[in-house]
Amino acid sequence: MKQKPDADRLETRTLVGSTSPVVLAWLADYVSDTMRSDTLEGVVARLDSVIVAKVPELADRDMSRDLAASTRAHARTLLSNLTSDTFEFSLPAEAHAFARTIARRGFDMRVLLRTYHAGMEAVLEYMNEAVEQREVPREIERAVMLRMFDRTTKWISMSVELLTDTYVEERERVLRAALNRRTETVRALLAGEELDADQAAVRLGYRLTGHHLAFVLWTDQGEPGGDAEVTDLLDRVAARMAADLGSARLLTVSSGASGMWAWAGLDDQAHAAELALPGRIEQLLAGSVDEPVRVAFGVPGARVAGFRSGHREAMAARQVAERGDAGRRVTAYRDVEIAYLAGVDAEAMRGLIERELRALAGAEENAVRLRRTLYAYLAQHRSPEATAKALGVHKNTVRYRLQRIEELLGHPIEQRGLALEVALTCLAAYDEAAGLSPDPPQSAAASLTRTRRAGGSTPSATG
Repeated sequence: MKQKPDADRLETRTLVGSTSPVVLAWLADYVSDTMRSDTLEGVVARLDSVIVAKVPELADRDMSRDLAASTRAHARTLLSNLTSDTFEFSLPAEAHAFARTIARRGFDMRVLLRTYHAGMEAVLEYMNEAVEQREVPREIERAVMLRMFDRTTKWISMSVELLTDTYVEERERVLRAALNRRTETVRALLAGEELDADQAAVRLGYRLTGHHLAFVLWTDQGEPGGDAEVTDLLDRVAARMAADLGSARLLTVSSGASGMWAWAGLDDQAHAAELALPGRIEQLLAGSVDEPVRVAFGVPGARVAGFRSGHREAMAARQVAERGDAGRRVTAYRDVEIAYLAGVDAEAMRGLIERELRALAGAEENAVRLRRTLYAYLAQHRSPEATAKALGVHKNTVRYRLQRIEELLGHPIEQRGLALEVALTCLAAYDEAAGLSPDPPQSAAASLTRTRRAGGSTPSATG
């Protein structure tokens, strides 16, 4: 007979549901007591201390203040939902503000997820202690706990889902704003506007002191993956080249769907001077840039003026590269400067080549061979011996060819040495296949026609 009351209590405890009036009445008293300002602030402080201990990124004053505001707003809204007949989910503005704060501070999304994971553990632990301390009648204890845990876990789960969107939107907005500020600052510097160098450096995340090696990257055609994939490819190539050239500082700005502007910081003046030597950059990067990427470099320059002039030169080198040999992956301004200056007026350059080279501008095999010999002779400081070594022929062969060249030109080489060198340099830069490479050349006339079509108007170094 003595066991029957216990059996009755067990049956009552099992049958009481989380929506039972006695359960809701107990929860109403609990909510009323907890919502008192002094009690609520104690709960918020306890929960936040647990969260900060597990997520130390939130420990500074501003982050802690935003966390407390979010926790307080969550607590009030969640508590009011414990006794309502329906689950009314509406995230408080403070929660969205806290998620945006995490994004603005540059924290990874994992900080947001860790915060709510730690928060849920802290809330459930607190509620368990609250039920024990308030001596809930045994027959409703399970129903109370189920009600509290169910509403809490559902609330936090839905909160994380929505706040993830809030974080992503804010992070993208921040990144766009930072990118826009960086792009605007770069364009202002290139336009010669008066800017505070220190402030500009902060916006760029790149020091404007020391020397800068400007370069531009682009692709021959768009990539199947779209703009984002092309940008990622150019970013990787830029970073690798900067490292290969001895730079630990890099600034990149997208210039279009398949193009990028870049600057590599150089703190060593002697190293900057080395990279300014003709042929040095192409030598260091030989074979390191693959299709479809192409790169054009300016000359290293100091401070803001060098930042600006190097970019202008890189853009000029790109114009030469795009009008010349498509297989050339790396072009340095120092190596094509004469060709660029001569090519500003394409018609004038065409006249120079035809007038100076005469029969040597032809497509015949003999003309190509003589042109290549003359180019090597001028590059080897007018030394027949050095020219023979460079071409892999006997010095008497070189002397014979030089004699034949002067016959075709109608005057001694030295009489027009500089003009001849410019004409040959233009052919080398604008169309390697026009006779200065070992491959069978295309006709000089075809080369010049393409040059004229590609750049009949004066090219711009900033376009």
